[in-house]
Amino acid sequence: MEIFFAPMLRAGLALFFIFFFLLPVYAVAEDQPPPAPAQKPKNKHVSFEYELDPYYSNVGLLINLTDKPIPDAGEAPELEVYKQLLFSSFIPRAVILEAAIFPMPDLGVAIRDKAPEFYSESEVINNFNLVKAITAGFEEPYALSLFAGNVMSFTRPDEKKKHGNFGYMGYLISVSDYHIKSNRLIEDKSVELEWKIKGDRKFSTHTLHWSFRIGEKLHSNRDIKDVIYIALRRSLLDFAAPSGSLSSILENSGFEYIYDMDNKNFKPVRHYFTVDKKWPYSKKRMGFSLALGFIWEGAQKYTGALADIDGRNNFQVVLRPNIQF
Repeated sequence: MEIFFAPMLRAGLALFFIFFFLLPVYAVAEDQPPPAPAQKPKNKHVSFEYELDPYYSNVGLLINLTDKPIPDAGEAPELEVYKQLLFSSFIPRAVILEAAIFPMPDLGVAIRDKAPEFYSESEVINNFNLVKAITAGFEEPYALSLFAGNVMSFTRPDEKKKHGNFGYMGYLISVSDYHIKSNRLIEDKSVELEWKIKGDRKFSTHTLHWSFRIGEKLHSNRDIKDVIYIALRRSLLDFAAPSGSLSSILENSGFEYIYDMDNKNFKPVRHYFTVDKKWPYSKKRMGFSLALGFIWEGAQKYTGALADIDGRNNFQVVLRPNIQF
């Protein structure tokens, strides 16, 4: 356990610095103050939540452990939401049981296994396989998780609340029994422990997603490196931004960065980085997006039977089309 807490502390300090000094440069200002609730909210102890997405879909059971209703941040400015979550009580007031599946990565596994000729023909140029580029990024086919922490709701008085419209701050444990490497399934019982601050705010005018995480991932398969990671993600789809304006280009965008390091010597094991551009379609309250990026994996990430023959670092282009509602 001593190899766990010291690196987590270092990673936490690094994330704290990024959160309070670098993120405000990128954050979007929201001028509207949170509206006063029209009536006293009812306490709902248990609710069923779900999210459908080609790359990450999940169903979850949210359980409120207190007699008070989940606080509602409404339209509070983005940075204020972060601070409220970060400085709220560290005693968990809610738990969430979640089952998640990653459809596109699973499709990549199915194509390579069931249609190997099509998969081979998808290599449009040397070392660039289109199926692999579109489905890369997730290392498990599915996962089960338990979250314990604090939850904040986001609602507007005149809008019906959407599923998953919450902010979270707390601790998460996830388990899976397979690992994905180059669109192949590998037996591997893994456990992931992390602290996170995450949110999804979905209104008729915009949809905002953010996630800041630090954690450790341990594998039962000895040929897969155990890692400590820092992960940052932010994405905004703004239907109100004037079409073709600079604000529309900047606001309808997002990024994600994950840094994996060896949990023993802190050497880099994996870099994952994407940026995306969104094209909002306000009539249907949906948007089309295209993410471009890369995955760099050090030669030490896989050893033994899983190691590459030439022992080199691996570089994978990520090309991710998507539709966001």
